[in-house]
Amino acid sequence: MQTTSDLGPPSAGGLSDRAAYAVVGAISIVALAVLAYILLIRESGESATADLRFMPAVNASLNGTAALLLVAGWRAIRAGRRTLHMYLMVAAFLASALFLVGYLAYHYVHGDTKYLGQGWLRPVYFFILISHILTSALALPLCLTTLFFALRRRFDRHRRIARIALPIWLYVSVTGVLVFFFLRASYG
Repeated sequence: MQTTSDLGPPSAGGLSDRAAYAVVGAISIVALAVLAYILLIRESGESATADLRFMPAVNASLNGTAALLLVAGWRAIRAGRRTLHMYLMVAAFLASALFLVGYLAYHYVHGDTKYLGQGWLRPVYFFILISHILTSALALPLCLTTLFFALRRRFDRHRRIARIALPIWLYVSVTGVLVFFFLRASYG
């Protein structure tokens, strides 16, 4: 079994917990505000010169990759493989961060995507979408806080928050893929 000294020097810039919570809160609020502006306030980007119609498939792939990495990271820590867990979880975090950048870029250029499906699938889609949106708002600050405590080697707090963050993050990643497929199917 590995010790914490095998994981390298402590990081997180020497922030106190309170300062870290403030930074996490600020990042989360800014990300949600930018997202709300792009989706709810800003006019559709139909005059944009960039064509990012390929991005939803890329974003779904990033969400799927994050989900697989999360499961692999969970299995690694359950097996006592801390270094592998660390690499897998950082990779999942990067996949989710790339997803967020791609998602914002796509919606900035192309605006909102309407669901065209009808019948019994319509309420199923909106249930998944609404639960995805609500849990994603929770996932970002939870993931950042979990990462902060891991970087500080405060594994007791990391573990406590990760038990909440992991299922939420996994749900967000999987439902993000489902939303993509629902939207694709609704456009025929």
